[in-house]
Amino acid sequence: MNTAILGTGSYLPETVLTSAELGRRLGIGGQWIVDKTRIVERRVAHPDEAASDLATQAAQQALQAAGITAADLDLIVVATSTPDYPIPSTACLVQANLGASRAAAFDIDAVCSGFLYALVSTHAMLSVGPFPRTALVIGSDVYSRILDYTDRKTCVLFGDGAGAVVLGQSGNGHGLLGSTLGSDGTTSHYVRIPGGGSRLPATKESLAGGEHYFKMLGREVRALAGQVLPELVRELMKCAEADLEDVDLLVPHQANGVMLEDLADTLGLAPGVMHLTVERYGNTGAASVPITLDDAVRKGLLKRDDLLFLIAFGGGMTWGGAAMRWALPKGGV
Repeated sequence: MNTAILGTGSYLPETVLTSAELGRRLGIGGQWIVDKTRIVERRVAHPDEAASDLATQAAQQALQAAGITAADLDLIVVATSTPDYPIPSTACLVQANLGASRAAAFDIDAVCSGFLYALVSTHAMLSVGPFPRTALVIGSDVYSRILDYTDRKTCVLFGDGAGAVVLGQSGNGHGLLGSTLGSDGTTSHYVRIPGGGSRLPATKESLAGGEHYFKMLGREVRALAGQVLPELVRELMKCAEADLEDVDLLVPHQANGVMLEDLADTLGLAPGVMHLTVERYGNTGAASVPITLDDAVRKGLLKRDDLLFLIAFGGGMTWGGAAMRWALPKGGV
């Protein structure tokens, strides 16, 4: 038996922050942002919304799509780098919100690769049986809380959101065919928040110095992604024993639209194979891949037996990919 996606869901906050408005605030113009990133707008969580709230909304959609209730869940894994609190885990808050009383729950932080890390880890747990049998895997991030909105190198890229999938067992060759994960801690300084941890606890000085804001070396990140992402696709082709022409849908982490255009050109992808939501939602961190997958499912872009590739990279630096034979009928919801 393989591990398959039984249902998908997503949640985007109501507040829209357009690149035109953000460009005015930064004094650079909205068109500059669109030209550099292809991001036209992104969502911003309400002050009362935290990562667990977004995750819960996405989870409820995924459960409904899968035709099960929270009482059926054995496991909840939340990928996030913007948890509600340092302690407890966001997954335990989601478990309480859903009323999933018999589900174990924990978080994974691999930044924007988090959903892939959570998906592959959960698959491994489901594969050894007999527990767990049904799992909920969620990516949820509220980057608006950690961004410096005077830093145009970072704030133009990110938005808030959550995406979720229900995982269970499926036969007939459907489900996860293979996966790959990787990391390079020597590049950990490429993406970081210096303050707030045990290395640099919060102080008046660290707060005044902006050490608790998200920081990124954009050129270095993009150069590494340009090396890693094509190789991820090639590794997944080997896992799936497939050629690129056999891939029906590729869902990448929505880091930057221009970078993804370059990736499509590098791979020689046919039009329509790579699915994008970056124009509407920007980079939503660990939520990026499941949000975009749910968007594809709801648009009827996947049908039973299709070959699906999911790929991502993120801070750490980390990266991951999964090849799946789609188990749901067209639409899937």
